[in-house]
Amino acid sequence: MIEIEQAKSATPPPLSTMLVTLRERHGLVAQGGGEKLRARHESRGKIMVRERIDLLLDPQTPFLELSPLAAWGLYGNEVPGAGIVTGIGIVEGRACMLIANDATVKGGSFFAETVRKHLRAQEIAEEHRLPCLYLVDCGGAFLPEQDRVFPDRDHFGGSFYNQCRMSAAGIPQISIVFGGATAGGAYIPALSDQVIMVKGTGRIHLGGP
Repeated sequence: MIEIEQAKSATPPPLSTMLVTLRERHGLVAQGGGEKLRARHESRGKIMVRERIDLLLDPQTPFLELSPLAAWGLYGNEVPGAGIVTGIGIVEGRACMLIANDATVKGGSFFAETVRKHLRAQEIAEEHRLPCLYLVDCGGAFLPEQDRVFPDRDHFGGSFYNQCRMSAAGIPQISIVFGGATAGGAYIPALSDQVIMVKGTGRIHLGGP
């Protein structure tokens, strides 16, 4: 009873404090896998995922990021943003859905939360007929999570189903392969209407059974 009464009487932090905390968390997520992995990424001649998005968007246009704090507090906070950046931006004057792997976070591999975030972005894109731009730098499924990633259509396989369905409905599916597109990640460009490979770093290959 004492603990319950204390909880009821606890005063929530002021809004200003909560906003500061929110901004701090957004800042941490934007750093991806951390300084060491960012340096390794750059040493391979690759630019960061958010830089890729900035360069792709029309100048001085906004980017509405979706679910930036996905997977917060999970896996020891080692999968910031679920390892993927999604959001709506303007490309060549048209609103598009961008789905971009962050290779500094576990090699851009898919966790269960990554899949959910990916599927949610596709759901919004289909509802509003937004062309999908996939910025691929992906190691496929995170192997220890396979039992949570692959179960059925509402999981990793659902993203491929969504791509095919949107393509058939005339919603463009375009992939830009910046790095690896491995195993399940290879199907993203394979099922796209158009694929652009970055010379020197882009590669696609399947995994074994």
